[in-house]
Amino acid sequence: MKITELLKKESIELEVKVSSKEEAIDRLVDLMSASGRLKDKAGYKEGILAREAQGSTAVGDGIAIPHAKVAAVKEPGLAVIVVPEGVDYKAFDDSLANLIFMIAAPDDGADLHLEALSRLSTLLMDSDFKSDLVKARSKEAFFQLIDDKESERYEKKTEEKPAESSKAAYGYRVLAVTACPTGIAHTFMAAENLEQQGRKLGISVKVETNGAEGIGNQLTTDEIAAADGIIIAADKNVDMSRFDGKKVVIASVSDGIHKGEELVKRALAGDAPVYHHTEGTTDRSSENSGSQDGIGRSIYKHLMNGVSHMLPFVIGGGILIALAFLFDDYSIDPGNFGKNTPLAAYLKTVGEQAFGMMLPVLAGYIAMSIADRPGLAVGFVGGLIAKMGSTFANPGGGDVNSGFLGALLAGFIGGYIVILLKKLFSKLPKSLDGIKPVLLYPLIGILLAAVVTTFINPFIGGINNAMTNGLNSMGGSSKIFLGIVLGGMMSVDMGGPVNKAAYVFGTAQLAEGNFDIMAAVMAGGMVSPIAIALCTTFFKKKFTEKERQSGLVNYIMGLSFISEGAIPFAAADPIRVIPSCIAGSAVAGGLSMAFGCTLRAPHGGIFVLPTIGNPFGYLLAVVIGSAAGCLVLAVLKKNKEIE
Repeated sequence: MKITELLKKESIELEVKVSSKEEAIDRLVDLMSASGRLKDKAGYKEGILAREAQGSTAVGDGIAIPHAKVAAVKEPGLAVIVVPEGVDYKAFDDSLANLIFMIAAPDDGADLHLEALSRLSTLLMDSDFKSDLVKARSKEAFFQLIDDKESERYEKKTEEKPAESSKAAYGYRVLAVTACPTGIAHTFMAAENLEQQGRKLGISVKVETNGAEGIGNQLTTDEIAAADGIIIAADKNVDMSRFDGKKVVIASVSDGIHKGEELVKRALAGDAPVYHHTEGTTDRSSENSGSQDGIGRSIYKHLMNGVSHMLPFVIGGGILIALAFLFDDYSIDPGNFGKNTPLAAYLKTVGEQAFGMMLPVLAGYIAMSIADRPGLAVGFVGGLIAKMGSTFANPGGGDVNSGFLGALLAGFIGGYIVILLKKLFSKLPKSLDGIKPVLLYPLIGILLAAVVTTFINPFIGGINNAMTNGLNSMGGSSKIFLGIVLGGMMSVDMGGPVNKAAYVFGTAQLAEGNFDIMAAVMAGGMVSPIAIALCTTFFKKKFTEKERQSGLVNYIMGLSFISEGAIPFAAADPIRVIPSCIAGSAVAGGLSMAFGCTLRAPHGGIFVLPTIGNPFGYLLAVVIGSAAGCLVLAVLKKNKEIE
């Protein structure tokens, strides 16, 4: 698919003046809507903002490519604005964005937006082409520039395919792998730059892209054997085992974009390090940064990998269970509440099955983070044994409640058991390599993980029971204090380790039936962005025009339970903003506990309000907490005119 098939002249605007990233997004959404690509303009904008909340889509060098794949899109499309003076789009290189392309893709089709992103990223690596686009004086000229460049780049590439094939038979001197966390723009920009620098130096270079749609231009065994040097320009895990014994230069994907010539030369230099693969070291991150992580950072990384994979099960299952209670009739049979009507029974059954997967999934993906793919099955089974509460006296379980903490430990135990097995089996003959992942690791790993988890279950169950009994025995004042602490923690670092600690504790307590704790945690997490938004609205003199415009987005972020919306304000003025947010969040968490609010789903914000126990009390807690945070910030922050 050509870029020009997605771009209409109605969605191009030249010589635009915008003062902020938010204003640029609004202008582009309007253009996309005017081109007839959208079913729901507001829904599409929400998708764009949600993507930006994960990290800026500015790719550097004056370019930004915001994108969203949502149901609000009717058909795939592109919109673009040219900002000659530039606008701050929060690029990693601090460059002002002159060219901003926005991509829309429906969520029911192929990943057309990813294909368009890769093509755009590749073409925009040509600085002369970028300059020509910025200088274009008419929409027709702008459109024609893209059409001509795309035809030249890709038709020429197609014509050269036979030559590439013959070159592959001879061998490429340098091979490279590029990958970024999202697998979109940076991956393909780094690949294009490395190929360009190779042509410039007269060196044959082939680049494999580990993109969002999978592996592209995959390196073959023969090509790797014939290559003089390897470049890994990646910010996420890539398969390193195939490069054993080769000269390998490891760098960031950003270096692939900006230091391509240097990387190609280093790959061919006599002093390029030789990579030696060992069992258990299968990815780029362990080679490049594992030694710098430290024990605490490594544990946190593995835990977050498990939690991130677990959350969809908890969220989906929890909301379905909550809906079952919402649609049921308590008067039919109070003892069977949640399954009295056919609809409620179905929703609760499906929800319970999804929710029941949370502990095995948590353990499985913790183990996989530690030991790669062989750890997945071992961790899953360990988590299942923890969920069952198995003991040697009663393998069927039910005697103890190992719960979240048991599954968490089972994940780490399973992962490190597999690492140990990899080291032990590394001494086996090479001819047995094929049976390790399909027989030895799963058989011995699952058995050992099950035995160890079964052994620790009674001890972890005792800790869990003591914790649960302690929480249940808390009086009103104690629970309010707990809500204050957890709510305040949600605003200490807005998505960082302290925030995550409170959040993980809340989700863990869902499995124990303590639904009031999750309500206090989510209330605290919603307050920070809303408090800042209120302050920018009612105390305008405290903020610049740009900050006031950014503040409006925080209403949406806060109501959606996205605490990270407060980060730009906290980073700019931490001494005033962070204490204010902590105060407001602590008030909301405490009031949520005081009002007896409960929440069965660990996410959703205002959108799951009907499923919250005492929804009006919960809403009041969030409103009062946000107002408190707003007022504290207004008192602490000085007017911009006198600062």
